[in-house]
Formats: sequence, structure tokens, C-alpha cells
Amino acid sequence: MIEVKLGAATVRRIEESYEPNFDAKMFFPDWDPAVVDRHASWLMPAHYDKDSGFLKLSVHSWLLTIGGKRILIDTCVGNHKPRPHRPKWHLMETRYLERLAAAGVRPDEVDMVMCTHLHVDHVGWNTQLENGKWVPTFKNAKYVWSRADYEHYLKLDSDPKTGPVNAGSFRDSVLPVAEAGLMQMVDGAAQLDENMSVAPAPGHTPGTIAIKFESKGEKALFCGDILHHALQVFHPEWNSFACAEPVGARKSRREALEHCAGTGARLMPCHFGAPFTCHIDHKGSGFVPRFDGNF
Repeated sequence: MIEVKLGAATVRRIEESYEPNFDAKMFFPDWDPAVVDRHASWLMPAHYDKDSGFLKLSVHSWLLTIGGKRILIDTCVGNHKPRPHRPKWHLMETRYLERLAAAGVRPDEVDMVMCTHLHVDHVGWNTQLENGKWVPTFKNAKYVWSRADYEHYLKLDSDPKTGPVNAGSFRDSVLPVAEAGLMQMVDGAAQLDENMSVAPAPGHTPGTIAIKFESKGEKALFCGDILHHALQVFHPEWNSFACAEPVGARKSRREALEHCAGTGARLMPCHFGAPFTCHIDHKGSGFVPRFDGNF
């Protein structure tokens, strides 16, 4: 299990899956095959599978523990969810909750669940199937996400011409939380407590948020899908096929990298390959990841 110390906090990676899962040419419309040779020293095997041409992306949550509070950031795809559009995610049967338990936390002990955005692979474990009904997995937690994302997808999902949205995940992984009265929506920038704040980072989705953390002088940025892959550190102009608004996505990505490079904040992505997190350094007018030896 990957564990990171951030001041008084401990952050553990809760894995759902980690495998070659997206064709690089499909995932990045601007894909340049030359990057494979250019970055071969670190890219393989942890971040790219050369034989298949697939990116090796992790799908995981971050469990942050501080002062007795347990915060789960992004909740993956989830078990038993019908996702025929993505065969690897369809009706999954993973050991996610067992891995959470191995980190010392039961679902009813989670105090807060934070979703950087409301895409299918960031909301799945918000709910689980009980007696044929989707119910909140973390029944004692407040679920935090942006109002902009929620209202955007609620409108689309409610329209028969556009719903269901996000492969059905809005209905089985978001609405049950709202109906249970467990959601806590944020508007714009917000300070959640003495350690944690959120900032708007629109582009990948209309309401994507960056989660900023600080404790005892140590900082981190939980970026969700502002960056999917470590190659985007070198190429912040690369959007994924799933980025809704290209100009905004590039702007938010560069702002996230500038924040990390300028403040020393550790970048905590949801999909990078091993070692799953890094620091960011300036290099000329661009950036490079620094995968340190803490793992």
C-alpha cells in the first residue's frame, strides 16, 4: 500500500484497478508516438505498455487521515455498476472495500467523501447495491462536490434527449447521495477547514475542483482529472478525449502545475502509474515530474 506523510496527515492509496486500459492514440488526440522513445527511461513499464500501445492508468482513491478525521478523495468506478460502454469497468467485482479495510477504515468510519468531478470513474463507490437498490456506501460521511458540476449534469440527466449522463453513473452513484441528504455542495473557491480548501478548475468538466491541502508547512494538490497521465506534465497542452472544454482544461492544467512547481505542493493524481504521485519542477518554460524515493 502506498503511504504518503503530509505534515500531520497520512495519505494512503486505495486501489481499484491498475492495468493497460486505454489506447494512447484514442485517449490523447494529440498523441505523438515519438514520446515513447523520448521518455522510455521512466515511461515503461509503469505508465505505458509498448506491446499494446495502451496507456497504463491507475484508478484509485486517496484516503487522507488527519486529527481523527478520515477523508476519501474520488471513489473510482464501483462494483456491480452496468458500464457496457467500457468493458473493463462493466459489472466490476473488485476488492476495493477490502483494501480500504486494510488501510484501517470501514465505510461507516469515513467522515467526508470528496469528488473532484462527477465522471463515472470518480463517483462509483459513492453507492453500493443493497437489496436491489443503490444506497450510499459511506452513510456517515458528507459528500463534497461542486454545485456547477451537479447542476450541469442534473439538467442533462433530466432531459430525455440527453439523459442518462456519464454512463448512468449520475443516477446510480450521485442522485442516491443527494436523495439521502448527504451532499455538501461548494460554490467557487471554499475553505473547508484549517487544512483543506477547494478551487475551481473548470475544463475537464464544468465544475471540476482542485483540492488543496496543507499541514505543518507541507502541501499537496489532489488534481483528479486535471491531469490524467504523467506525460501531461511535459505536455500540458494535451487534453484527453474526455475533456469537455479544451481551452479551460489546458488553462486549469497549467495552473495546477504552476501551483505545484511554485509552492512545492505534492501532486496527488488519481490515474498516474507507479509511484502514483510526484513533485513538479520548472524546466525552462515547461515542467518535469520528480518521482522521489519515498516509495
